[in-house]
Amino acid sequence: MSSDVSPLAAQMAQRLQTTLQPTTLDVIDESGAHAGHAGANGTGFGTHFRVRIASPLFDGKTRVARHRLVYDALQDFIAQGVHAIAIETL
Repeated sequence: MSSDVSPLAAQMAQRLQTTLQPTTLDVIDESGAHAGHAGANGTGFGTHFRVRIASPLFDGKTRVARHRLVYDALQDFIAQGVHAIAIETL
């Protein structure tokens, strides 16, 4: 598992680790690349993330179902201001 230096990315990674038991996990805060975009908060952190994840819980599931598992695990982060999550299931 890896995550960038963002504390929120680390919290999200911990939630995904606990919930989905991934074999591969990267949570990257890409907020700085989205300055001026919808949902950006002006700090360059905490609004736009990329998640790369593989989990045995994805076996036999469609891409939409795998993404739903990730969104469901991170729902409270979204409710607290995470604007966008780009998901890559492996």
